[in-house]
Amino acid sequence: MAGVNTRVIPVGVNVSRVRAAVRRAHPAVVRLLRRVRRLAGGAVEAWRRSIQLRVVATTLLLSVAVAFFLAMALVGQVRDGLLEAKQQAALSQAGGGFREARAEYQNTDPATTTASFSQHLRTLVEDLASGGSNGRLYDVALLSAPGGQPDPAARSPMASGQLRPESIPATLRNEVFRRGRERVLQGDDGYYAYQYISARYDERNGGYRSTPALAVGTLLTSPQQGDYELYYVFPLTQEQETLSLVRNTLVTASAFLCVLLGVIAWLVTRQVVTPVRMAARIAERLAAGRLEERMRVEGEDDLARLASSFNKMATNLQRQIRQLEELSRVQRRFVSDVSHELRTPLTTVRMAADVLHEARDSFDPHVSRASELLQNQLDRFESLLTDLLEISRFDAGAAVLEAEPVDIRKIVHRVVEAHEYLAKRNGSRLIVKEPPEPCVAEVDPRRIERVLRNLVVNAVEHGEGRDVVIKVAAGEDSVAVAVRDYGVGLKPGESSLVFNRFWRADPARARTTGGTGLGLSIALEDAHLHGGWLQAWGEPGDGSQFRLTLPKVAGREIERSPIPLEPEDSRRNRGLRVAGAPYRRVTGASHA
Repeated sequence: MAGVNTRVIPVGVNVSRVRAAVRRAHPAVVRLLRRVRRLAGGAVEAWRRSIQLRVVATTLLLSVAVAFFLAMALVGQVRDGLLEAKQQAALSQAGGGFREARAEYQNTDPATTTASFSQHLRTLVEDLASGGSNGRLYDVALLSAPGGQPDPAARSPMASGQLRPESIPATLRNEVFRRGRERVLQGDDGYYAYQYISARYDERNGGYRSTPALAVGTLLTSPQQGDYELYYVFPLTQEQETLSLVRNTLVTASAFLCVLLGVIAWLVTRQVVTPVRMAARIAERLAAGRLEERMRVEGEDDLARLASSFNKMATNLQRQIRQLEELSRVQRRFVSDVSHELRTPLTTVRMAADVLHEARDSFDPHVSRASELLQNQLDRFESLLTDLLEISRFDAGAAVLEAEPVDIRKIVHRVVEAHEYLAKRNGSRLIVKEPPEPCVAEVDPRRIERVLRNLVVNAVEHGEGRDVVIKVAAGEDSVAVAVRDYGVGLKPGESSLVFNRFWRADPARARTTGGTGLGLSIALEDAHLHGGWLQAWGEPGDGSQFRLTLPKVAGREIERSPIPLEPEDSRRNRGLRVAGAPYRRVTGASHA
C-alpha cells in the first residue's frame, strides 16, 4: 500500500535490547574517543615542547631501522649458508644413492613378473631410505616416468616413511624426465636435478603437515623395465629451527640494544637539556621580576660557560633595570612634586590675571592685549598642569575607576555638541554613525568622555578641513568608537608612537587649539584602566582612524572589536574593491 512504511525485523532479534545496547555503548565510545583524543593531544604537545623526547624518539627510530636492516642481512647470510651446506650434503648423499639405485635397477631380471617387480622396487626404495629413516635425514620417492610402464600396477608411486609422492612438483618432474632422456641418448645417465619444495607428510589423524625440503631427482631407465623417476627428499626442519633460533636471538639482541641506545640517548640529552631547562625557568623568573635569580655553574665545559654568560647577562640586566626604575621613580616623583608645587603660585597668578582681564577695557590697547594673552597662556598652563597631575596618578597606581552602565552614544553626542563650533571654525563637519539600539557598557563616564574629546579634537585639528566621521558599534562582549579623519595621516610606525608622552609627528606644525602632548597618553591609560584597547591606524595623505574598544562588563577581557581598525574606505581597501578581489577586514592587535 502506498504511504505505508514497513520494517523487516529478523526472527529472534529483540529490537529493544539492541537499542538499549546501542544507547549504553554510545557514551562509552564517546568517552573512549575523548580519551584517545586527549592522549594524542598530550603526545603531540609533549613532542612539540620537549627536545629530549624528540632526540630519544629519533634515536630509537633510527636504532630500530638500523637493527632491522642489520638483522635482515645477517638472517639472509645465515640462511644462505645453511642452504648451501644442506645442498652440498644432499647432492653428495643423493649422488651415491642414485648410483646404487641405477645399478640395482639395471640388473633386474627382465622375466620378473609385475608383482615381483613392484615388490623389488619397493624393497629398493626402502633400502635407499634406510640410511635416513632413523635420523629423519631424508626420504625416497619412486615415480613412474610418463610412458615408462604400460602396466598400471607397476606405475603406482612409492615413497618411504610418511612422505606423500605427490609432494614432488610437476616442474621438477618435467626437468628430471626431459633432461634425463637427453643425457641417456648422449650416453650419460648420471644427470640429476634439484628444487626446493614443500613436502607433505601424513599425520595420524588423517591430515598432513607441510615442511620445506630439498628434492633431488634422477631418471632410472631400462629398455626392459621402462623409465622411473627417483627422488631424494631432504627436510629442512633442522635448518629452519636453526634459522628461527638465529632470528629470535637477533630480535632479542636488537630490542635490548635499541632500549639501551634509548636510555643512553636519554642520559646524554638530559645532561644538555637540564641546564637549558634551568635557564628557561630562571629566564621566566627574571621576566616575572625576580632579578636575583641565577644559574648554577658547575665545571668548565660549554654549558658552564653558557651558565656563566647567562648570569653575567642577568646581572647587567638587573643593574640596568634598577637604574631605569630609579630614574623612572625620580622622574615620576619630580613630575608629581612639580605639579603639586606649581598649584599654589598658579592659583595666585590666576587670581591676578583674572583681575587684569576683567579690567582690560580701562587699559591701553597693547596692555589689554597683553592681559588677554596672559589669560590664554594661563589656561594652557593650567591644562598642562592638570594633565601632569593625571599622569602622576596613573604612575602611582592611584587612578580609580568609577564604572556604571552608560549608553556610549550619549557620551559621543555630548562630545560632538561641545566641539561643533571648533569643527565649524576649521571647516570640518562631525558626522556620527551609530546603531539604533543602545550600546551600553560599564564605564567611567568622565574618563571615556575625556578620551573621546581628545580623539575628536585631534581629528579636527589634523583633518585639514575635511569631514570627521565618528562610528559607534556594539558586539557580543564589547563596544567600540572609531574616530576617522581624512587629513595628513600617519607615517609607517607612527601608529604606536602617537601614544608616547610629548610625542609629535611634526613639532613645527602650527597648532590652533593648543595641546600638551599628553592627551593620547592619558587616553591610553584610561582605556587600559577599563580593560580595553586604544589603537591607531593611518596612511600618509589618507587620514587616520583611532579606535576605542571597551568591554561591556568592566574588567573582562575582550577578544575582538566590532569595528575594524583599518577603515573600509582606506586606500588599500579601495584598491581591492576596484580590482575585484574579495574584501578583507584588518583587525587590530591587542593593546596599542
